Amino acid sequence: MLNIQDTIRRRYSARVYRAEPIARETRAALQARLKALRSGPFGSAVRLRLVAASEQDRLSLRGLGTYGFIRNATGFIIGAVQAGDYALEDYGYAMEQAILEATALGLGTCWLGGSFTQSSFAAKIGKHHDEIIPAVTAIGYALEKSPSNDRTRQLVRADRRLPWGNLFFDGSFEACLSPEAAGDYAPALAMLRIGPSASNKQPWRVVREDRHWHFYCQRTPRYGKGTWLFVLLHLADLQRVDMGIAMCHFELTARELGLNGAWVVSDPGLAPIDGKTHYIATWEGVE
Repeated sequence: MLNIQDTIRRRYSARVYRAEPIARETRAALQARLKALRSGPFGSAVRLRLVAASEQDRLSLRGLGTYGFIRNATGFIIGAVQAGDYALEDYGYAMEQAILEATALGLGTCWLGGSFTQSSFAAKIGKHHDEIIPAVTAIGYALEKSPSNDRTRQLVRADRRLPWGNLFFDGSFEACLSPEAAGDYAPALAMLRIGPSASNKQPWRVVREDRHWHFYCQRTPRYGKGTWLFVLLHLADLQRVDMGIAMCHFELTARELGLNGAWVVSDPGLAPIDGKTHYIATWEGVE
C-alpha cells in the first residue's frame, strides 16, 4: 500500500534518465497496478499501458516541442480515455495515480501534455475512435541529481508554488482559509498544493463550505483552451487535466487520513473570482 504523502513529496518531474531498461520485476509490478486503474472519479473509462520507448515515440514528442526536455527515457505510460464531459479530469486523476505508483517503485516520471491522437502512442495503445490521448508520461530511472539543478525545472519554476492563501478559501472567495482552520483536511490541501501542473500554472482553487470542498479551475489568461497555439497544434485542455491531478492528491491523502467522502457535481453558485473561474466538482465529506 502506498504511503501517499511520502510518495507525493518524493515525486518530481524527472527529465533526464539513466539509459537502462526498467527491471523486469518492477515492470511487471507497475503493469499490474496500471491494469487496476480503469476510471476516474466521474466514471470515464481509462486505459493505461507501459511501453518501451522507440525512435518513433521520440519523433512524436519532437513535433510537440517537448522532446528536447526529455533525455534517455526508456519507457512511457500511455493512456486513452473515452471522450466525454469529464474525460480530461478523469484522465488527469488516473494518470497521476499511475505516476505515484511508479514513484513508489523507485522510478522517475514526467508528464508530457499535448495531443497524441495521431501518433505512435495511439497505435501502441490501440486507440479507439471514441477515445482521446491528452498526455503521456515519460518513465525510467531518473539520473541521480538534485531536482534543483535541473535547468528546465528552473525555467518553468517547477519548485515554486502559489501561497496557500491564493488557493484555498473559506465560505467564499472573499475569505482565505488558513491551515489551522482547514483542520484535519490541511494535509490533503498541502498535498494538492504541491501537485504538478502544465507550465506550473496551478489552476486549482478550493472553497470550503462546512463539510463540502468545492473545486474550481482558475484559467490562466492567454494560456490553454481557445488560444491560437493550442488550436493550431490540437492540444488538449491541460488545465482540466491539472484539476484531475489536484483531485487525486486531495482524495488519496484524505482517505489515508481516514477522512471519507465522495465526489459530487453540485455547483454551489458562489460568486467567482472573475470570469475565468469555473466550478468543477465538490468533495462531500462524511461526518
